[in-house]
Amino acid sequence: MTLIATNKVNIHVADWDKNKDVLTEIRKIVFIEEQNVPQDMEWDGHDETAIHYLARFNDKVIACARLKTDGQIGRMAVLENYRRQGIGNKLLVFVIQHAITNNFKQLFLHAQVDAIPFYEKQSFIAHGDIFIEADIPHREMYKIIN
Repeated sequence: MTLIATNKVNIHVADWDKNKDVLTEIRKIVFIEEQNVPQDMEWDGHDETAIHYLARFNDKVIACARLKTDGQIGRMAVLENYRRQGIGNKLLVFVIQHAITNNFKQLFLHAQVDAIPFYEKQSFIAHGDIFIEADIPHREMYKIIN
């Protein structure tokens, strides 16, 4: 693990066309290689219309997320060496604040079951049954923001 000061992590809205290579690289590593998500599920056709976010540390891209036009947060990925240091939480808070600024009324996501407590810390509420997505147990969660 590479220990870092989270106050030195810079999070910003990314441009899909300009940042496609780094966004796809992080997602390929985390989802396709580590979690064995099928490529056709990962590249679902929503990237061109979604808002994307990147987290950087010393100019190295270390995490990403996206927000679809329907309010679904997804593709949250932190590179392995930077996990469990608050970067994912900082990224999630940034996405929520950006959604508020852009007048989203509600956010939702499909949380991997072991990540439910992470999202609950930002007041997401789990509802519905556990379902399988890419051979991984998930549960839908939502947050009303306006």
